[in-house]
Amino acid sequence: MPKMKTRKSAAKRFKATGSGKLMRQPGSSAHLRECKKPKNKKKLSKRQPVHKTDAQKLKVMLPYV
Repeated sequence: MPKMKTRKSAAKRFKATGSGKLMRQPGSSAHLRECKKPKNKKKLSKRQPVHKTDAQKLKVMLPYV
């Protein structure tokens, strides 16, 4: 049986933790940062976990994560 291919677009956007949870970078973090509050900018700089229903779809896209 051939190896499964990894979706490279998903591999660049999502990273797995040591326990196997998938983490994502939140949106609205790169553009128009001047008008955002410092507390909000700090919150946007951290990774957030992917919702469990989306994680099931991502497991197919990232078979070796």
